[in-house]
Amino acid sequence: MDFDTITAIATALGEASISVVRVSGPSAAQVCERIVRTKSGKSVHFEGDRKVIYGQVVHPASSDVIDEGLILWMPGPHSYTAEDVVELQVHGGVQLVQNVLEAVLAAGARMAEPGEFTKRAFLNGRIDLSQAEAVMDLIRAKTDFAGKVALQQVKGRFRDEIRAMRKELIALQAHVEVTIDYPEHDVEDVACRQVLETGASLLQRIDKLIASANVGRILRDGIATAIVGRPNVGKSSLLNAMLRSDRAIVTDIPGTTRDVLEEYVNVHGIPLKLVDTAGIRETEDIVERIGVDKSRQSIEDAELVLVVLDGSVPPTAEDDAMIEDTKAVRRIFVVNKVDKGIDPAFETWLSNYSAAAVVQISAKEEMYITELENNIARVIQADVSIERDSTYMTNARQKNLLEVARTDLINAMDAADAGATLDLIAVALQSTYEELGLVIGEETGEDLLDEIFSRFCLGK
Repeated sequence: MDFDTITAIATALGEASISVVRVSGPSAAQVCERIVRTKSGKSVHFEGDRKVIYGQVVHPASSDVIDEGLILWMPGPHSYTAEDVVELQVHGGVQLVQNVLEAVLAAGARMAEPGEFTKRAFLNGRIDLSQAEAVMDLIRAKTDFAGKVALQQVKGRFRDEIRAMRKELIALQAHVEVTIDYPEHDVEDVACRQVLETGASLLQRIDKLIASANVGRILRDGIATAIVGRPNVGKSSLLNAMLRSDRAIVTDIPGTTRDVLEEYVNVHGIPLKLVDTAGIRETEDIVERIGVDKSRQSIEDAELVLVVLDGSVPPTAEDDAMIEDTKAVRRIFVVNKVDKGIDPAFETWLSNYSAAAVVQISAKEEMYITELENNIARVIQADVSIERDSTYMTNARQKNLLEVARTDLINAMDAADAGATLDLIAVALQSTYEELGLVIGEETGEDLLDEIFSRFCLGK
């Protein structure tokens, strides 16, 4: 592939110990030779094996020193993009790193587009498309387990499974094609039986990957978990307790929370997107009413609802309404304020809902939060099987393509079972093979690549 030379800041903007400006392309060495000097002011040449230089970064027009730091030279193909790459590791600072970037641009590089470094790694054959997509999953991972799953994809575990299935499809296609071209060497019923046997095995493996997509989505996006209840039952205190920080404002004044507040928390390796909602009640306050409407919408959008109840006082009509509003969703009753004791009337009332999961806590005193998290994990894992050593698919594009490949494979098997012509079977098998190729990017178009890599952060 023929590319120009690109550059971008590869680290987050802000004050830090270091910032990194990445340069990649055929002229990376020449561009950086114009702006890098040794501490004594001598020119630097980037050639030969990879190396690390401690030197100065100067502006190519004025030769004014901008900063000093480590400069890494990584000749292709042994670099992230499989091109010549130079990374300038300078002191962290918004204006300082911007000045370094401007110097690189003035020396002849152009600004990279979002995800262009990873796109080049794909186009240069260093990684496949599923690995490229997993890079963003790795960056955005919200738990250690989610990060490990993404890292497995980055290393090619998912790609290897797809390639293995394509290899079997090629062998199966060859068998069918030989029977078509040289019928004297085989008989059609033998070829059809092979299609059914191999197809059944491949179908099982495809189904397993498709089934893993739900777990993959959870690991990537988290379980949408709404914390709901009437005002002053301790919803914000519960959010703070689960986050182990004072993220939400907590007061004794009803209606303090007037908008939804979202935060992620790690529960047994499963990311929960906690949504702290406004207390649900009838109110004449226009702003609070908007918050209540958002709370009701959060219940509809949630995959899990934590219904927070004040166990220290008798139940109210608002508690009854909350129980009714959440009956259609997966929920856990969180009985709060147990440090004050459980009211007998409340205990009797709650016994009517014995089928639901109930956890008693004190959010204010941070008591029994671990027990609540254990219950949350059990409720989630009752519906979703999470195995630590399995391969998970975390991408909706990949899932859609696998579902199409599954349909094509079933068409081939149905045709073989019905005794259809081998030409028809061969076409269906070829379609299956191509769809699997699209999953890992071995057969894809430029528009799709632009769409995928446009979602990446600048500098990656």
